Amino acid sequence: MVSTGSMTSTPVRAVNSAGAGSLMAVASMSCVQLGLAASIGLAATLGSDGVAWLRLAWAAVILVAFARPWRLRFSRSTLVMCALLGLATAGMTLSFMRAVETIPLGTASALEFTGPLAVALVQGRGAGRWWALAAAAGVLGLTEPWSGSADLVGVLYALGGAVCWAAYVLLTQRAGDAVDGVGALSVSMPAAALAATLVVGPGVAGRLDLPVLAIGLGLALLLPVVPFCLELLALRRLAASAFGTLMCLEPAIAATVGVVFLHQVPSIAALAGLVLVIAAGIGAARTGRRDPAGAERELQPAAPARQPG
Repeated sequence: MVSTGSMTSTPVRAVNSAGAGSLMAVASMSCVQLGLAASIGLAATLGSDGVAWLRLAWAAVILVAFARPWRLRFSRSTLVMCALLGLATAGMTLSFMRAVETIPLGTASALEFTGPLAVALVQGRGAGRWWALAAAAGVLGLTEPWSGSADLVGVLYALGGAVCWAAYVLLTQRAGDAVDGVGALSVSMPAAALAATLVVGPGVAGRLDLPVLAIGLGLALLLPVVPFCLELLALRRLAASAFGTLMCLEPAIAATVGVVFLHQVPSIAALAGLVLVIAAGIGAARTGRRDPAGAERELQPAAPARQPG
């Protein structure tokens, strides 16, 4: 919980619980996939880029109003880190919305997942690496690359989103360590909105009206405000490697949402992939407790306390 009236930039250590972090991550993924499914309908009016931009713009407004970043003081290195997190957020959001224009939601999510999966493979130790390998096999089952049926442009956009997601995982953990509460998001989200505005904003402004703005506000809460806040809190309780492996559940959740809301029925191979990623997610939840001493070693020098008043 964050009290914006007394927020400081000195991190307050949460209870280091892998179970609580895992629940937060699963709740975040569910919000993400529901938000993506709901966004597809609005894309007919604004286009995929326009929907992504509108969500980011509203999210920036909400987080700035809530967290009041002007009451915080950031070190230069922390401010740069939050700005980079914003760029990763914008890239991830825009790339994924482009991907789901041409490939199924579950497939796009599985391909984008290769970003945090790479984090898990590089940083994991012992059993963590085995869970990541099990997840990789599940991703292959979900994407079925041997069939050659996936649209190449959509696949490339999803893989571009994977690179941004890997950077997002690493930067979010470091930003969450350096800045209390949602202070990091109150800087990174406006940076993401600004980047998206420069890329797609001018082409979308003429298609906005009050109903579209109202829908955009609701979508922004569902994705990215609530899930990104949950992920920031989860990354305080989980190692980046464990969080990356736990993200294996995202393609499974995406496939379920695709079946229920978009009528995208997976194949037998995709169902087998779901079993593997769920098993890997359970393994990450059981072994992914974050080492507090390690977190302290990773932490950069703390930013100065906020200005009085």
